[in-house]
Amino acid sequence: MNKEIKQRLQWIKLYEETNDAGLVCRRCGISRPTLRKWYKRYKEKGLDGLQDVSRRPHSSPNTKINNRIEEWILKLRKDRKLGARRIQNELLREHNFQLSLASIHKVLTKHEVKPIVFQRKKKDFIRYQRPIPGDRVQMDTCKIAPGIYQYTAVDDCSRYRVLDVFKRRTAANTLTFIDKVIEEMPFPIQRVQTDRGTEFFAEKVQLKLMEHGIKFRPNKPGSPHLNGKVERSQRTDKEEFYSTVNLDLEELKNETLPEWQHYYNWQRAHGSFKGKAPMDVVCERLEKTPLWEDVHANYETENERIQLSNYQRDLQLRKVK
Repeated sequence: MNKEIKQRLQWIKLYEETNDAGLVCRRCGISRPTLRKWYKRYKEKGLDGLQDVSRRPHSSPNTKINNRIEEWILKLRKDRKLGARRIQNELLREHNFQLSLASIHKVLTKHEVKPIVFQRKKKDFIRYQRPIPGDRVQMDTCKIAPGIYQYTAVDDCSRYRVLDVFKRRTAANTLTFIDKVIEEMPFPIQRVQTDRGTEFFAEKVQLKLMEHGIKFRPNKPGSPHLNGKVERSQRTDKEEFYSTVNLDLEELKNETLPEWQHYYNWQRAHGSFKGKAPMDVVCERLEKTPLWEDVHANYETENERIQLSNYQRDLQLRKVK
């Protein structure tokens, strides 16, 4: 029995003999709450109750981060060069684990991980953005693997996306994708902007857009920067999604790609929106967004025509008309 336990036992015995808490406290130099605490513990557990109990809190932010969590964070930084916010997104998506940005920075600082430095010119920070959702939707395709091509539609204003994968880039698949975009975009589409890919210039594709009152606005040749949002979006897919899933067309089409699309639109924090998800921006600008009836009313059929994928020939044809 150590010295502290003996001392506490003397307090209790003196209190049992005198039954006067004030006298015990004055004589032993302790407070009434201290006497009550040790007397209660002694009655419940005997001598074991007089031993010191750990004062460590039951829950602490530090206890959330163990060696396994640190390994996840360091692996995401090393293998995929992700920043703290992207690491936060991937922990939630891949491991269903929520962690604050401060905690992630704490782990990176602990292991002396060097920050990611991007050198950009001043003009690169000038951001062009349409004012309302659906005003302009950028559309593009990219090859993911042999026999797997992704179609991507990104709203210029909110970054809300619709994705699909096909075996080939064809006009028929473009028609199917346009139907999906019109159905799944939570706002009416006024314009579609694409590159000069022949899958977008088929007559039946342009007639489909005219049928829905959507203006077709392809970019000039050699200007991929005009479709920068969809290009950057596809890069994000390759870095954050396709590097972590099985590249099977049916599995992508029916399971993993729809899950990724929902996560991107509803949960994934977007840097240009200060951490907001695309759906948050859609809801913020809902009052300013027109209805399909308004879009059809403002669509002027006489100003639209079938455009050619050959830019020079199309330019000559435009001058003739």
